Amino acid sequence: MMKKYYFSFFVLLILILFSCSRTEPRIPFGFMELIYYPGESGPEERFSFFVIAEDDDGMENLSELRLIHDRAGLEWIISSDDWVHYEDDNKHWIGTRSISMQGRETLPRGQYRAALINKGGEKTERIFVFDAPEDPRFPYPYFRIEEGRYSIDSKYPVNVFLVYDLQGNILRSVPAPNDEGRTADLGLPNNARLLALWAQDEDYSTSALTEAIALR
Repeated sequence: MMKKYYFSFFVLLILILFSCSRTEPRIPFGFMELIYYPGESGPEERFSFFVIAEDDDGMENLSELRLIHDRAGLEWIISSDDWVHYEDDNKHWIGTRSISMQGRETLPRGQYRAALINKGGEKTERIFVFDAPEDPRFPYPYFRIEEGRYSIDSKYPVNVFLVYDLQGNILRSVPAPNDEGRTADLGLPNNARLLALWAQDEDYSTSALTEAIALR
């Protein structure tokens, strides 16, 4: 009787171990982009960093995303409570738009490691290489709205307006058709209250974002 009990316990233990088998999360793809934001004494650098995250137990099983630059000894930790999460074409993107250095130091270029960790402690890593120019290729763009008209001065290849509501939520993006014109001709939604210029250099994964300006 005792042998039968131990045998049943052993079988149950094996079943539990197999049912709780652990699998590592996955990072099929990701990207890094350098963004120049307006600062008190000139444009400031920030990284936008996002990965496609996968876990067999669901997104709720993921706990932490890390970005590491080994040569510079730097590490940024983005918890599930802090990361931005959005879904596109059944793919889950997680990351942040606010990786930066202290003061006005520039972010190190070169090789980075991304580490995705789930609640069971399983981890996967992926290497990213980012070699944006040390200095901006183009001057920081100029954007102004006055008496219902906009004017921009940007050398960046791609320029779009980001449209915000009163709470600062992005409603949509609108291509900037000309260097100047009437804001009424942009086809903005009725609840649009603020406009900012997003200038992009796709070849070098670099962008610049201006201050948002009230439409009226």
